[in-house]
Amino acid sequence: MNDSTSYKKMIKKHSPPSSILKNCLLAFITGGAICLLGESLASIYISLGKEADDAYLLSTVTLIALSALATGLGVFDTFARHSGAGTLVPVTGFANAVVSPALDTRAEGYILGVGAKIFTVAGPVILYATVAGSVYGIFYYLFTVWS
Repeated sequence: MNDSTSYKKMIKKHSPPSSILKNCLLAFITGGAICLLGESLASIYISLGKEADDAYLLSTVTLIALSALATGLGVFDTFARHSGAGTLVPVTGFANAVVSPALDTRAEGYILGVGAKIFTVAGPVILYATVAGSVYGIFYYLFTVWS
């Protein structure tokens, strides 16, 4: 038996079983609840007299701030541990991905710690989203010019 096979057996033996149906249901409920919170915030902002575009922008900013605060207080990780992938709704998950490395590296200083490592998790997302958006934009432009 090679090392890879024995390692896989050891991992399987020591890993708790997970229910795919339960995990999917929790992710659906949690993600939906976060989106419901965002829509509720937008409705509140609209009722306070904001235009719809501004209300949705403020709702997004509020969700980011709440996620960053929850990460800083250690609440986000506990919540995510119990609710699973639903917390990865892009805005809240992205805020957590930026704040977590900053918290982990603050002892190394603001320049070499926080500044250098704040985007270690979120950086690849930003990079590939920018590249994908640029490629899409080029194709969109070319196809609209040639049409």
